[in-house]
Amino acid sequence: MKHCIVTGANAGIGLAIAESLAHQGHAVWMVCRNQARGEAALERVRAQAEAGAQVELVQGDLATVATARETARALSDACPRIDVLIHNAGLWPTARTLNAEGFEAAFAVNHLAPFVLNAQLRPKLEATGNARIVQVTAGLYPMGRIDEARTPFGDDFGSMRTYANTKLWNLLSTLELSRRVHETDLAVLAVHPGVIRTRLGDQGHWAAPLMRAVKLLWSSPAKGARGPVAAALDPELDGVKGAYFDKTRRADLAPVACDLPLAERLWARTEALLTRARDGDGDHLTG
Repeated sequence: MKHCIVTGANAGIGLAIAESLAHQGHAVWMVCRNQARGEAALERVRAQAEAGAQVELVQGDLATVATARETARALSDACPRIDVLIHNAGLWPTARTLNAEGFEAAFAVNHLAPFVLNAQLRPKLEATGNARIVQVTAGLYPMGRIDEARTPFGDDFGSMRTYANTKLWNLLSTLELSRRVHETDLAVLAVHPGVIRTRLGDQGHWAAPLMRAVKLLWSSPAKGARGPVAAALDPELDGVKGAYFDKTRRADLAPVACDLPLAERLWARTEALLTRARDGDGDHLTG
């Protein structure tokens, strides 16, 4: 039995991932921002879990660096061990919004939060042996452009542009992490789940009704969960680092995600931003 953490587990792909893992008898800690929605999702997953499977809820907000750190501490306290950490939570913004620390909202959720959770939970992951980090990414990442000064604060905001930019930042940092853990047995994997029918990007957008109609043609969250679940459980992936999957098929990365010097630079930039947020340095509001 694997002990698995799934972020953004109250709906969509995250809920489907939690359902699949619990149905197979694995222990699941569901990270949800909204307590009421999280409890409803918890009840649903427990109803479908294999007899004896442990399914728990950890209320955690990934919208700021401070709350991401609090969530990591809560997970470390709640989980006796961590075999799999699945980063599913994501945000497709429809308007430029800054969080309390001055970071653009999608940058905080899509990039900073996974970075923080990886850093704080890595000791526990490495202590488990053959643990895995699975990053749910997006097929739009090749459209992203890196602007180290502007993107963290949304100064280059555009709904689709920002989503792609933040997913590219996150993917480059995920692959950089895979290089930094090369002497351990920790596997680091990234998965594009496919074009999936979720509520991502719907809220508040002028084209939301059209998007909902188009999404009726897209795949279900259950199908979207197949790639992340396979990455979490396939025994042939023990210790594999830096692999990228398009659904369940291993695929090559676009050249933009293979820039090693850029990945190293973004890692350093991210650490600097996190330090400023921790120290309460107001300068981070302007980069």
